[in-house]
Amino acid sequence: MVLIRLAQEADAAAIAEIYRPYVEDSRVSFEEKAPDAAEMARRCVGDRPGFHPWLVAEEAGQLLGYASSSPFRARPAYRWSVETSIYLAANAHGRGLGKQLLSTLTDLLERQGYVTAIGAIALPNDASVRLHEALGFVHAGTYRGTGFKLGQWIDVGLWQKELAPRGPAPAEPRPFAALFEPNASSPGSHRTA
Repeated sequence: MVLIRLAQEADAAAIAEIYRPYVEDSRVSFEEKAPDAAEMARRCVGDRPGFHPWLVAEEAGQLLGYASSSPFRARPAYRWSVETSIYLAANAHGRGLGKQLLSTLTDLLERQGYVTAIGAIALPNDASVRLHEALGFVHAGTYRGTGFKLGQWIDVGLWQKELAPRGPAPAEPRPFAALFEPNASSPGSHRTA
């Protein structure tokens, strides 16, 4: 049984380990030095009760992957848009966990009041494109040759999912903690088969 839940500080080492090969051995991440557990803890829980949740998939006490969100851009007028990312452990591919994680994350972001979610995908990456499109993301454009890693220039495609209609006076996005009961032991968690 797989549990999808909010990331906790205690998950940081496992999250860092899942992410490390994407940084060190692939073009998927544009980071060049893998962050350690302390840095991952800062990223995933440092702003709680914050606006950008991180979720993990856990099975039998082992983390199999995570999905994260972050501001799309820093300037205030972008605050209704959020960027999403998803990473799976090597032994977790092909089980549908990516779809479960990203779907749960976008549902949570929608409930928070975000209007659009954007996935930035280093190209080519057919598996990530299929995942995003299966969840309703559509190709919104491509930055040509914007990153240089592992001896090559890399294109970045943007896939966008509309989470809510655009109105003339949008409500401010809410912190994800505000969506749950104050005494909930594990907010945002659910089990999947």
